Amino acid sequence: MSFQPETQTTSIATHTNDDIFIRDESLCRALIGKLSFTEMIYFQMLGRKPSAPQTAVLDACLVTLMEHGQTPSALATRLIYSSAPEAMQSAVAAGLMGVGSVFVGTMDGAATLIARMLGAQDGIEAEAQTIAREHRAAKTPLPGFGHNLHKPDDPRTPVLFVLAEAEGIAGAHIRAIRTLAAAVDEVYGRHITINATGAIAAALGDCGVPPEIMRGFALIARCAGLVGHVHEEQAKPAMRAIWEAADAAVPYDGEAGKDG
Repeated sequence: MSFQPETQTTSIATHTNDDIFIRDESLCRALIGKLSFTEMIYFQMLGRKPSAPQTAVLDACLVTLMEHGQTPSALATRLIYSSAPEAMQSAVAAGLMGVGSVFVGTMDGAATLIARMLGAQDGIEAEAQTIAREHRAAKTPLPGFGHNLHKPDDPRTPVLFVLAEAEGIAGAHIRAIRTLAAAVDEVYGRHITINATGAIAAALGDCGVPPEIMRGFALIARCAGLVGHVHEEQAKPAMRAIWEAADAAVPYDGEAGKDG
């Protein structure tokens, strides 16, 4: 008896000789010139078109995530581009590899905590207290909270929340992270800001984006931002200055080369 593998299918795209279809919509007749890039991202990923309010919030999140200055991802992109200028994709890929649980990509951790609160049998408030106590006792970073530069509050967070409220999008996810913020302040005995990625996790959640693909929105936004760093590196090369600054900041501590 021969083994017959299960037939796998895709619901994303197909084509004919004269058209391309994405989620059963004609690319040429129904999508090009009809959907914005933000709308198309949502449609391609989730199989449904976002509402106008959802699009406004999604777009704001992408704008927020695009640029973060000379962070590790941007530095990696600049250094790799300077080493291999014939392969821009390698430089951008190097930068995207830095989108993780410490920089930029922390919204998926925050989204997981929000989902935990929303699914808790004892209620959101009790679960928020539990989460805050767990992280404080373990001395582990709390995804979506804290910032080394923006104190007492991340200025991006209220802007995103106000927009979500104005668009009628703010719902259970934003309420949950605000509840967690109150519990964090109480348990830690000091104010710890909801940072931009925490706000984005809540806003995207209220737009219907599941936690498991949330980091993808950070990758899309950062990809555009990193291309901007490549372009600036082309016009105003900074690699040599970065290299020399790193060399000066991290001196060799062995005996070789010392006088005497």
